[in-house]
Amino acid sequence: MNDTSGLTVGAATRAGRHLEAICAGLGDGSPLETAIAHPCDATSISAAMEAARARLIAPIFVGPAAKVERAAAAAGEDISGFRRIDAPHSDAAAEAAVALVRAGEAVLLMKGSLHTDEVMRAVLDPVLGLRTKRRISHVYLMDVLRYPKLLMITDAAINIAPTLADKRDIAQNAIDLARALGIARPKLAILSAVETVNPAIPSTLDAAALCKMADRGQITGGLLDGPLAFDNAVSKAAARDKGILSEVAGDADILLVPDLEAGNMLAKQLTFLAGAEAAGIVLGARVPIVLTSRADSAAARLASCAVAVRLARTRIEAQQGVGVSS
Repeated sequence: MNDTSGLTVGAATRAGRHLEAICAGLGDGSPLETAIAHPCDATSISAAMEAARARLIAPIFVGPAAKVERAAAAAGEDISGFRRIDAPHSDAAAEAAVALVRAGEAVLLMKGSLHTDEVMRAVLDPVLGLRTKRRISHVYLMDVLRYPKLLMITDAAINIAPTLADKRDIAQNAIDLARALGIARPKLAILSAVETVNPAIPSTLDAAALCKMADRGQITGGLLDGPLAFDNAVSKAAARDKGILSEVAGDADILLVPDLEAGNMLAKQLTFLAGAEAAGIVLGARVPIVLTSRADSAAARLASCAVAVRLARTRIEAQQGVGVSS
């Protein structure tokens, strides 16, 4: 069995160095109680136990007891030392996991082997869910070999066709995450097919509006520019060749995509063609939500937990600071 005490995420590939930096030292703190919704396959159990061995989380396994036990046996894992809550099916497991968060018994939520829409349905319930005033959105944290720093892509998993108001929250969620990860003033590039405003391309109009919203304080903490084509956003040479003068162009920390289809294809192209390592997290809810794919590597799953833990600890420290000062 591999030793994960050092949290060496991405050790098997040259991509992964930036995610390793996020993970560094996180195992020194207390593990965070994490509700695992419907962990009924070996992959879900293994991911949770890997994070537990790294002292990131203290998993609470929520799902049909017999199925969870069979999954643990298939994964070769002993989960007897951790709390388990029986729930008859996936919908009930999602609801019970969300209830643990609402009751303060868990500070993180993690998707198991159920469908994303099942867990998000419980999260988005207007009465019993985890909604806030902020739009919920997803961020991929991409560690790309040829890019000199971590590259965040949003939203590629939750919002199918976001409105301008949705994009404002999606941008703010990503900026807040980047700041929690130590980026003092994140650079956010608003992507389109071109770098000029064109009324025939709605995403360019949204980009222009978002930049003005940032100027007026409706989006805070980051530096926005757009519309920018993908090459302008990540390549200083491409931006220079097109005469684009911008602090963001060629040096983006965050890529805000026009819609889910564009974001999903971009993230998967970087993963499967460019060999990028990726972590994924859902933001805008009461707690960070670890939302991984069955196609994710073990390193990606561990990194996703690490990002959620770091964000949760940042929030906890901020709340404790407020309490002390008052």
